[in-house]
Amino acid sequence: MERVAFLIEDTKERLGCMLNPETLEIRRQAGVRPRPAGIGAQRDEGLLMTGGGLTELRLDLLFDVGLSGSSVATEDVRSLTGPIWRLAENRTRGPGRGRVPQVRFIWGKHWNIPGVVAAVAERLDRFAPSGAPQRSWLRMRLLRTESPAAPSPALVLPGPEVLATLTAGRQRPAGSPGVALTVLGSGSGAGRTSERLDAIAGRMYGDPGAWRAIAAVNRVDHPLRLPVGGDLHLPTAGGGQ
Repeated sequence: MERVAFLIEDTKERLGCMLNPETLEIRRQAGVRPRPAGIGAQRDEGLLMTGGGLTELRLDLLFDVGLSGSSVATEDVRSLTGPIWRLAENRTRGPGRGRVPQVRFIWGKHWNIPGVVAAVAERLDRFAPSGAPQRSWLRMRLLRTESPAAPSPALVLPGPEVLATLTAGRQRPAGSPGVALTVLGSGSGAGRTSERLDAIAGRMYGDPGAWRAIAAVNRVDHPLRLPVGGDLHLPTAGGGQ
């Protein structure tokens, strides 16, 4: 099985799970429709291109409370799968009503796909004495979507003095250009995890969505798997990097 993650765009929750089996089914439906044929026309109707179409991923997933790599700590596996279920229940209210909620499927360096949960089915097992299920076998249909076209609100960058104060005690040696901090980690051995880029952005800029700016400056290939002990350059209003 392969370790994968889902990043929910609205809440910034990161849900870790396993892909089971080690295969991924992808289906494509072209954007076409039949062209009406006249009497006596050929046996097969002609087709008109309408543009667009649908790309669908079918995923068999394993969620377990014992797996690391999730921003949600719980004893009931439904706390992990619940956010996925809610994406399929169309409960959005308020200003965002009518907008389809997105989730991002992330697997290694080569899979980072925004999509919409079209269907889920779940089988629960390994129950605790309290009755709480600790493992979920979840089947998902994910429809690929385009990344949001609307530009994000302008990121207000703090000056280098402000960031230097926030990163006090964690900066690079004197003489290094710009402002930087060292990525910390938790745990040990194979289970060791690094700080999340969105958490760093929230602490430094007050905006978790600023992780994209940090990732661009540092050319980060995998924003959810930073190297522990590595340096991150922080963009500033003064242009220091």
